[in-house]
Amino acid sequence: MDFEPSEEQAMLRDVSRATLRDHAGPERVRGLLGADEDVDTKLWQLGADLGWTGLALPEEYDGAGQGLTELALVAEELGRAVARGPFLTSALVGLAVSRGGSAELCVEVLPLLAAGSARATWAFAEAGGQWSTRHQLTTATPQRDGFVLRGTKSAAQDAGSARWLLVTAQLDGEPANFLVDRHASGVTVRRQRSLDLTRNLYEVSLDQVHVPFGRRLHAEPAEVSRLRDAGAVLTAADALGAAEWMLTATVEYAKVRVQFGRPIGSFQAIKHKAADMRLAVQGMRAAVYYAAMAADAGAPDASQAASTAKAFASEEASRLAGEALQIHGGIGFTWEHDLHLYLRRVKADEVLYGNSALHYERVCRLLLAARHPVFP
Repeated sequence: MDFEPSEEQAMLRDVSRATLRDHAGPERVRGLLGADEDVDTKLWQLGADLGWTGLALPEEYDGAGQGLTELALVAEELGRAVARGPFLTSALVGLAVSRGGSAELCVEVLPLLAAGSARATWAFAEAGGQWSTRHQLTTATPQRDGFVLRGTKSAAQDAGSARWLLVTAQLDGEPANFLVDRHASGVTVRRQRSLDLTRNLYEVSLDQVHVPFGRRLHAEPAEVSRLRDAGAVLTAADALGAAEWMLTATVEYAKVRVQFGRPIGSFQAIKHKAADMRLAVQGMRAAVYYAAMAADAGAPDASQAASTAKAFASEEASRLAGEALQIHGGIGFTWEHDLHLYLRRVKADEVLYGNSALHYERVCRLLLAARHPVFP
């Protein structure tokens, strides 16, 4: 598989990186820490103008018709800049609606998401951080004129500023997705405390929330898993971008920090750590972009590749952050240093869309199912 980006993909990456370098980054994050808003309004508009918000949406709804690989390129740059905003969650909701929504729902929702004039997020995880499709406790009960949703969701990114919530609930024993208005009766959104200072996470309570028939996304239960795979790949790409920043910052620091009359980067132990960090980043890159390309190609191992990428990125980004802290010494733990923002970011990425244990288990299940089709 060719991992080199095409000319158009390289241009998307370079323009995204330049924009985020000028309008995002740790200093911008610090300036917004006291704000209640989920979104950096200026950055959001710039991203919409660059086409991030409609990147993977069909062209007939004002999107660019690109795939998960292009979204991963943007996700990587967002992670590198620890940027705020529900770019990726809105993209996931857009994918879900374009794949399973009615024609009327697509016309209503997708052009607004593509233009960036409305935002959306996915309320998938159950209370306690359950990211498995097999542990959905939120229920959807059929009624004469629609469905009634009951349950509590956790870790819904930037839900406070969203117009729509994509809610996953159990319907007749199978997971199904419903598009819910953020301000619908019975919907309560409460900010959660989080280690990550660069994104806001929310608890979403659903108390007898009525959803019309037309707001259910019609797709096989496997489509919910496919969308969760996309979220896992994009989160892994975000962690990859943050890991690249930590590697670069650590190597630069090792060149100028002097101990015993020599730069610490000249010591063999530091060289070995830096080399291991570089190998981790290279491995993350290969896993992430193989998973994204496999999803775009509809490859039979796409789900396995997504879980492999997420599990590997979750572990390696956190391990790399620990190495970066050790090489930086005491300064890396201080509030004034940027490193702690990246550490917080990758620790959140480690959990979002499932931790490594969940995805390793899933890889095993998929491998067993491939060898023994009767395996559940």
